[in-house]
Amino acid sequence: MSDPSNDVSGDVDIVVIGGGAMGSAAAWQLARRGRSVLLLERFEVGHVFGASHGRSRNFNTAYSDPVYAEMLAEALRLWRELEHQTGQLLLTQVGIVNHGPNPEFDRVAAALERVGLSAAFLSPEAASERWPGIRFDGRVLYSPDSGRLDADAAVAALQAAAAALGADVRHGVRVTDIASSGDRRVRVTTESGVVHARRAVVTAGAWTEKLLGRTVRLPRLRVTQEQPAHFALRDASAAASAAAATTWPGFNHSYDRADPRYGYWRSPIYGMYTPGLGVKAGWHGAGPEVDPDRRDFLPEPQQLDDLRRYVEEWLPGADPDRFDPISCTYTSTSDENFVLDRVGPIVVGAGFSGHGFKFTPTVGRILADLATDAGPAPQLFRLAR
Repeated sequence: MSDPSNDVSGDVDIVVIGGGAMGSAAAWQLARRGRSVLLLERFEVGHVFGASHGRSRNFNTAYSDPVYAEMLAEALRLWRELEHQTGQLLLTQVGIVNHGPNPEFDRVAAALERVGLSAAFLSPEAASERWPGIRFDGRVLYSPDSGRLDADAAVAALQAAAAALGADVRHGVRVTDIASSGDRRVRVTTESGVVHARRAVVTAGAWTEKLLGRTVRLPRLRVTQEQPAHFALRDASAAASAAAATTWPGFNHSYDRADPRYGYWRSPIYGMYTPGLGVKAGWHGAGPEVDPDRRDFLPEPQQLDDLRRYVEEWLPGADPDRFDPISCTYTSTSDENFVLDRVGPIVVGAGFSGHGFKFTPTVGRILADLATDAGPAPQLFRLAR
C-alpha cells in the first residue's frame, strides 16, 4: 500500500507510470529535454515483483531485423552516455556466443555489419577451445560488442540520472486509474492523490492490461512467470570466479523442434555468468501464465529438471546439482515485437517479451519522442498490429 504521506497531487507536464527499466529510461530522456517529469513506481526500491530486477541481462546484438539492429547500435551509445553521467559501470562487453540450428545467423551478421557492430563465425572446436565452459552445437556466431548488463544497477542509474536533471522520482505510489480528457490532458488517480498532466507514459509491465485495458485497445499481452536459475561453477575457487566475470561470454542456444535430440527442450536457451551468483540459464518464454498480483515465485518442477538436464549436457563449466532458482515476469505480444505508441495523451510502452532490456535507453528515447510530439515509433511497434 502507498504511504499516505506520499502526496503526489497536482499538475505536471508528463507523468511516467511504472519505474522499471523502461519507465526510468523514459523519465531520463524526458528530463534531458528539460521537461517536468513525475515518475511513479508502485513498489519500493529493489523490489522483485516485475521484470527489471536482478544482477544480469544479456546485451545480445544478434538481430537480423534492421529496426532492432539500429536500435541496438543506439542503445550501446546511450548505455555508455548513462555510464558517463552516473559514473556507474553497467555494461561489461564479455561478448555473446549464439549457436545451434538457426537459419538467421547469416542475416544477423549482415545486419550487424550495416550498423557498425561486429560479428564473426567460429567453428564449434575453436569456440570450445576458447570457452571450455560451454559445449557448442554447430557453427558459432560470436558478437564481441555484446555483453552483460547489471539490471539492478541500470535501473538505479536511470532514476538517479533522471532525478539529477530535475525529475521527481517516487516509489510506493500505486496508480489506480488513468483517464484521458480528450487529446490534451490526462488524469492519474493514485492511492494518495490525483495528478493532472499533459501526457502520461505508461510502462507498467505485467500490470499494463489492468491499468489500461478499459482505456486503450491493447493487443493481447500474455504475462508469464519465468524461472531461470543460477548454477554454481564447477570450479568454485575464487580465481575461477574472478576469471569467469570477464571471460565467460553470454550465450543463446537455438534448437530444431523436429530434431529428437531436443525432445525435452521447452524453447531456446539463454544465459550468462552473473558475478557472485553463478551461471544463469533459462528457457525463453516457457513459463506458466500468471496474474502478476498472485504469483507464487516457485519453479515448475519439470521445467527445472529439464533445465538442469540442459546444464548437464551443454554447460560443462556449471554444476547442475548446485543451483538457486530465480523468478521474473515476461509480458509478451503474439509476435514478440514491442508496443510503443500513443493514443491521445497516453503513451504506451509494453510487451517487451523477455528480450527488451538491452534496448532500454533506446526505448526510453522513443517513448520520450512520442510524449513530446518529436516523432512516431517504428511501424513495427504500433498498437494496430
